[in-house]
This record gives sequence, structure tokens and C-alpha cells, in this order.
Amino acid sequence: MKIAVVTDSNSGITQKQGEEMGISVVPMPFMIDGETYFEDITLTQEEFYHRLERNADISTSQPSPETVTKLWDRLLSDHDQVVHIPMSSGLSSSCEMAMAMAAQEPYEGRVFVVDNQRISVTQYQSVRDALMLIGQGADGAQIKKRLEETAKDSVIFITVDTLKYLKKGGRITPAAAALGTLLKIKPVLIILGEKLDAYAKARTVKQAKSVMLTAIQKELETRLHDGECRRCHLAIAHTNNEEAALEFKKEVEERYPYADVIMAPLSLSIACHIGPGSLAVTATRKMDEEYEEDHGAV
Repeated sequence: MKIAVVTDSNSGITQKQGEEMGISVVPMPFMIDGETYFEDITLTQEEFYHRLERNADISTSQPSPETVTKLWDRLLSDHDQVVHIPMSSGLSSSCEMAMAMAAQEPYEGRVFVVDNQRISVTQYQSVRDALMLIGQGADGAQIKKRLEETAKDSVIFITVDTLKYLKKGGRITPAAAALGTLLKIKPVLIILGEKLDAYAKARTVKQAKSVMLTAIQKELETRLHDGECRRCHLAIAHTNNEEAALEFKKEVEERYPYADVIMAPLSLSIACHIGPGSLAVTATRKMDEEYEEDHGAV
């Protein structure tokens, strides 16, 4: 069975990377000062942050139904099935839209939309998992089932450089933002499942990194059952903060010598809500199928 994999640019996968991986990437649209742009097609990471620094009015949107169905139609002309992995349904309505369309003719039973509540580097890992499962002979229904069964085997912790964008998005009040700025608070946020939530407060970037590392260790020991990080993927992510991310990556690699640690920019959809200068660390438990493929049956 020939199966195509589709994701969106919230995964952090560029159009070029998508071609190299053999997948399709739906570009997420952005509204900037009333004009529509498409991530990685008419809007680069550099241009996005340049506009953000100039205080442009930036908001996120979702792909049109026609954009998605045209892609499905093209893929189904020479594939048996499509596995579509959008960003978390708790962070965007694009997943719900895709699921509704996949339940209708001619897509029912041929397009499988995965709602496993992932975004950015964790969504990227879901794409890799889907490709692995295809290589092992799974069909679209089986892939959807496995990705959704393992939805909560992942967590993201983020610290932000400024409270400006959390205030703009309504996640904190103007008064709280003003007080936090005065006290130089560096909030630590968590994405676990469906939404972005407050997790802890720090006074410095160094302290925020310490909070995140302690939090990741707790997740590894309790929910992910892998204290030494032998069965998890780790990632360092950032918003226009590569130098600090590289330094943080080295710290994490020293702490977890058995882990593979990748580094990637956070998706622009997240950047809209947290602004530039952020740092994040993520942990995603390897699927049993991957671990057994690498180490033999357990």
C-alpha cells in the first residue's frame, strides 16, 4: 500500500526538508498588517521576526479547505491513502476542519487525520514516527491509532524573553505584564496535551533553564518512565535565539549522555504568542516500534 504523509509548517519542517523526507507540508497562513503571507513560501523566519520587531500587526490563520483538499486530491491520484498530521486541535481549529473533511466522500477511509496534540518539534517527531510505521507495513488507520495512543508521551517547556506577546494574546493581563516586566520575571510555560499553560516563574534566564531542566527530569522519571533518557528524544527549540539555544543544547547533552538531542526553531505560530528570544526543551518518548527496531524486542 502506498501511503502519503502530510503535515503543516507548524511542525517546523520547511518545504525543502519536506521534499527531502518525501512528505507534503501545508504552509500556515499569517496576516501581517492586513496582508496574507504563507510560511516558508512568501514569509521566511527572518522576515517574520523583522516584522515583529517593527511592531507589525501579526496574527495566525489556518489553511483554507480548498488548499487542503487539493493537496489530498493530488496525492490520492497516485497513493492509496493519506496520513495527515496537523498541529494540536487545542491550539488551532485546522485539525478539526481537516477531520470533518476527511469524514466525507471521497476521503472517508482514504485520508486519516491524526489528532495527537503535538506542535513544533514534537509534531516533527510524529511525522518521523509515521514514516517509520509506513516502513514497517502499517496502514493509515493503524498509523492514526498508534500516533493518537502515544499523544501524551511528549512535553514542551518554554521560557520567554518578554511578556509583551503573552499580554497581546490575552494570556496574561496588562497589569500582570507590567508587574512582571518591572520585577524582571521570566515565566516558564508548558505545552502538555491541548494547550499552552503557565508552569513556574523565574527571575533570570539561568534560573528559568534550571527550572525547565528540573521539570523535564521529573517528566522523564514519572510520566515517561525513563529517568536516564535512554528511550526518549530530546530537543532544544527557540524563537530567533540560536546562540543561546546552542549553549542550552550543550548543557542538556552533558546531562543526558544517552539521549539524541536535536535543535530547531519553534514554529512561527508559537512565536506569535511568545515573541522572539525564547528557549524551550522538549522530551518525547520513543514509540515501542522504534525502540524495538533499534534494540530488538523488549
